[in-house]
Amino acid sequence: MRQVVLGTTGIRVPQNGFGALPIQRVTKEEAVRLVRAAYEGGIRFFDTARAYSDSEEKLGEAFQGMRDKVFLATKTHAKTPEEFWQHLDTSLRLLQTDYIDVYQFHCVNQCWKPGDGSGMYEAMLEAKKQGKIRHIGVTAHKIRVAFECVESGLYETMQFPFSYLASEEEVRLVRLCKEKQVGFIAMKGLAGGLIHRSEAAMAYIGQFGNVLPIWGIQRETELKEWLSYMRETPGMTEELSEYISRERQELSGEFCRGCGYCMPCPVGIQINQCARMSLMLRRAPSKAWLTPEMQAEMKKIENCLNCRQCTKKCPYELDTPALLKKNYEDYQKVLAGEVTV
Repeated sequence: MRQVVLGTTGIRVPQNGFGALPIQRVTKEEAVRLVRAAYEGGIRFFDTARAYSDSEEKLGEAFQGMRDKVFLATKTHAKTPEEFWQHLDTSLRLLQTDYIDVYQFHCVNQCWKPGDGSGMYEAMLEAKKQGKIRHIGVTAHKIRVAFECVESGLYETMQFPFSYLASEEEVRLVRLCKEKQVGFIAMKGLAGGLIHRSEAAMAYIGQFGNVLPIWGIQRETELKEWLSYMRETPGMTEELSEYISRERQELSGEFCRGCGYCMPCPVGIQINQCARMSLMLRRAPSKAWLTPEMQAEMKKIENCLNCRQCTKKCPYELDTPALLKKNYEDYQKVLAGEVTV
């Protein structure tokens, strides 16, 4: 089993981390059972966030009496020091712990720095001084912000989307983290559900020794799949390499990852589904995307105000209104039988 060391933190864990965003969608009983099964299977790094509704509470319940056996990472999307401390105290209470291993600024649009007038980084330093957090991390979606954070030398970990659909620039970010000894935590290893072969995803990420992927896990079947790779890790084969090359060609260019940061839409468009409909029709059983309910959701695109609020919030800086229009035109052709999926 491959072990990953997160930069200068000294945190050394088995190659697969647990992304706890999806457990907010299941009952507490189901979540606790799943998380404990992950621990029993060898997973030791668990990532959540204050923004993930009751995810922290479920992790806290799962790890009662065994806090020293796992590493917990959580995040704050606070914009002021006052909000920072509120979030931190709430996270500590819900996680039932007096310290957090990696505390991260969540989905930042800028690199918080000492002396920038915000007081945000100073709050992190004070929390570390008080022993409430052990390591300072950051999560980003915008590549230029990620590079700035890593280059700053202020952050011990960087969490960023990384999969076999990564661009050369994103691979360069991973290599820079290795050079600067910044731990790299990979989110969206399955590209928001667009990647369907987990062994290909695992084999690709396994080529980067400094990368710890956190897989979003909601079901026992998903957990069993990742745990099986702890025992027998897929290696990069010629067949997988060729498959990934074909995937990269098919998914080249701009596409929506379905993260939902653009939401809510003023006219109620379900952007995180509708803006990637063409891909979902072709990469998942299409029947589920052609129901009357989904047709009604897609029809809302006709009401788009072109206000561009979504483009301002998109972490990937996509032209979302144009993507919505393009996907709706394709969807109408599929419904009319002009295009087969």
